Amino acid sequence: MESGLFSSKCGRFLGSFALVALIFALGSYAYINLKKVDFINPIPATISVTGTGEVMAVPDIGQFSFAVEAEGENATEAQEASGTKVNEIIAYLKDRGIEDKDIKTQNYNLYPKWRYEDRVCPVGSFCQGERVQDGFTVNQSIMVKVRDTKIAGEVISGVGDLGATNISNLAFTTDDTEVLKAEARTLAIEDAKEKAKILANDLGVELVQLSSYYEENNRYEPYYDNRMMAMEEGMGGDFAGPELPMGENGTMVRVNVTYQVK
Repeated sequence: MESGLFSSKCGRFLGSFALVALIFALGSYAYINLKKVDFINPIPATISVTGTGEVMAVPDIGQFSFAVEAEGENATEAQEASGTKVNEIIAYLKDRGIEDKDIKTQNYNLYPKWRYEDRVCPVGSFCQGERVQDGFTVNQSIMVKVRDTKIAGEVISGVGDLGATNISNLAFTTDDTEVLKAEARTLAIEDAKEKAKILANDLGVELVQLSSYYEENNRYEPYYDNRMMAMEEGMGGDFAGPELPMGENGTMVRVNVTYQVK
């Protein structure tokens, strides 16, 4: 009697143990499979879009470069001749309202000049001329910013009249470009948001949160229209300087935005 009861209890215990072992095995199998799924696709789904923003503005600064070249029998004479001419031009620029901060030397070069003297050569032979130093040359280049763009052409003409050479690199720019970049960036972000919403709707997903943001290098793109620089009148018929088309400057910002979706 006792033996049968003991056997019954052992059977129930073994059955319970087997059931627990089976549940544990099934749970472990499910856990392993879930980990496999996480391993196969650990990155959440995302969509990426590109937004572009551009702001156009009329330039408020004109700038150009000019050079002054002078020669002398020695370095002192060349530098004195160059300095006299440069000082005269700078005085003229200041008289036109251009400040010291807007006049900047870019290069200053002092170098010797050379010439070749013929030498007496034997008949039927060739002799190379002898190189002889023949004084010095000074070349100084200066960049000028003209904040009153209406007189830019007149200033360029006046600098040329005073002996400046190689007047070049004329450009019209905007002084505070960071303000334009900020406006263009706002437009680019709004453009990206709108594109992301449209794309998510087309794909049947929902935007969850911002995953990444990247801004490409800003680009400066000049755009020209028919706007012209007005030159001062009443100069007694004298040439007041060239008429210079100013146009508009474009500041463009491009952003890449990635959103997590579900």
